[in-house]
Amino acid sequence: MTTLVTGATGFLGSHVARLLVQQGTAVRLLVRPASSTRLVEDLPAERAIGDLRDPSSLARAVAGVETVYHVAADYRLWARNPQEIFESNVRGTKNLLDAARLAGVSRFVYTSTVATVAVPRNGSLPDEKTATSLGEMIGEYKRSKWLAEQEALRGAAAGLSVVIVNPTTPVGPGDSKPTPTGRILVDFLNGRMPAYVDTGLNFVPVEDAAAGHLLAARKGKAGERYILGGENLTLKAVLDILSRISGRQAPRVCLPHAVALAAGYADAALSALLRREPRIPLEGVRMARHNMFVNTEKARRDLGFAPGPVAAALERAIIWYEAHGYVPARRTAGVAEAHAA
Repeated sequence: MTTLVTGATGFLGSHVARLLVQQGTAVRLLVRPASSTRLVEDLPAERAIGDLRDPSSLARAVAGVETVYHVAADYRLWARNPQEIFESNVRGTKNLLDAARLAGVSRFVYTSTVATVAVPRNGSLPDEKTATSLGEMIGEYKRSKWLAEQEALRGAAAGLSVVIVNPTTPVGPGDSKPTPTGRILVDFLNGRMPAYVDTGLNFVPVEDAAAGHLLAARKGKAGERYILGGENLTLKAVLDILSRISGRQAPRVCLPHAVALAAGYADAALSALLRREPRIPLEGVRMARHNMFVNTEKARRDLGFAPGPVAAALERAIIWYEAHGYVPARRTAGVAEAHAA
């Protein structure tokens, strides 16, 4: 039987598709007509041209499919038309769930995000059972993913075997767009990060996050959520790791959140005037007020999820960015030597 992967032209989805192909699975990729397929050009996988907002194309994509990995998402912290994010993430997820149910799909793995998990409270780390609400979600992206997760839970309640995975912050090779986290890496390596804010996230190697999807398909319980996370690290700790790998000095100035927020508002005003995407997304600044650390024990215990070290994944990301021209090639030798050491 065939397995369908959405979002395979993106960062995490391409790793999921690649791992499935490596394991001998017959894979079909849902690809939008305008999407770049550079990350999966070499994969021997069937292409189904379609769009999450087009139910008829989804019906064709899921025909004869046994398992669906719905990794696709509109991951933007800013959009000129925010409704586009909801159309893809919420309506698109419902459309695919409906199509999968009608096609008799046996297993549906929905890729949510750690962003739908509550921020730390009461001195303990949040996990899959920590209650949260739409009102706690900051910005359109987080709200859209929270609502999409509710669609997935409703699909499970209606009888579809839906398992939800909540990856934390994936890092590693192949972040071609790049994601907001990837931009931090690229800006650092190009000397465009004079300061940082006091915040923290849970990071996970992207290859391990992909492997967690396959574990969830095999071992996850329908209607359950599993946080696919690695290490809780402050942004300063990550920058120090990048400094050790690349030889570039880490920024020493820590910006107060009030200053960062003011800079975000100023950049938003200038960007609106110039009709360009902001360099400092306000949603990202607001999220940075909290250390988004989480408890990842459930996936480790129930799925056997065992991610590798984040430092090694950051090193693989640097080498990939240099090899693909995001970072000047003159630094490649230094990083390669550090990698060999």
